[in-house]
Amino acid sequence: MTSYLIPEIIDMFYQFLFPFTRLSAFLLASPFYSVESINIRFRIGISTVFTFLYFSFFDGVVIDPLTGDGLLSLLQEIFIGVILGFSLQIVSSAITVGGQAISNAMGLGMANMFDPNLGNVPVISQFLIILSTLIFLLIDGHLIMIDIIFNSFTSFPIGQPLRVMGLLQALIDWSPLIFTGGLLLALPMMIALLLVNIGLGIITRSAPSLNIIAVGFPAIILVGGIMLIFALPGVLRLIQEFWLDSFAQLIIMLGI
Repeated sequence: MTSYLIPEIIDMFYQFLFPFTRLSAFLLASPFYSVESINIRFRIGISTVFTFLYFSFFDGVVIDPLTGDGLLSLLQEIFIGVILGFSLQIVSSAITVGGQAISNAMGLGMANMFDPNLGNVPVISQFLIILSTLIFLLIDGHLIMIDIIFNSFTSFPIGQPLRVMGLLQALIDWSPLIFTGGLLLALPMMIALLLVNIGLGIITRSAPSLNIIAVGFPAIILVGGIMLIFALPGVLRLIQEFWLDSFAQLIIMLGI
């Protein structure tokens, strides 16, 4: 039976703590793993499993977190994990913004559903996020994400000085996708529904006795639903490009 001295156990804990902190921060900030519907015990468990996998590829580093340098290194691990996770979260935010714009154009802005990751979101946003999750899994995004976070230990070794401003600037440069990506998703639908609204306005002017609320509101929802079905192939291609671009952005950030 193997026995360990107290100092050896402490060193083993310190070796485990730093990679576990980075992996936990990454999973808590990234999409899908961070949803509230996933039990906290599962999150801790999967972070623990990933940490043990870390020791299959890298040697442990003993840093005392109770010292000034050790505490700074621990905060650095949290920063790296959060930055990498938020880089992927930006895609989910762009899809949500696009769905919000489409819902407002269709008159469904008040029809909300509860998303465990983003809170109350319109039904179109929820629908697009479900599709984005399926696309993410189909392109093996979960495996790419795990590969990227393990490569981060090569690009940013534990305990080594970090280019904080470089990573932060890369995230800031990537963040406009929230609005540009949402606009790309929603713009065709918004233009088409705007033309429908213009047509309804012309009809109202031609027949003032017509109740535009009773006729126009169902018509916009019906036309919007039909147009969304025809627009889905292009929307799905855009979402796939967003995910692939996010992985490419992470690779650039890591300098792989």
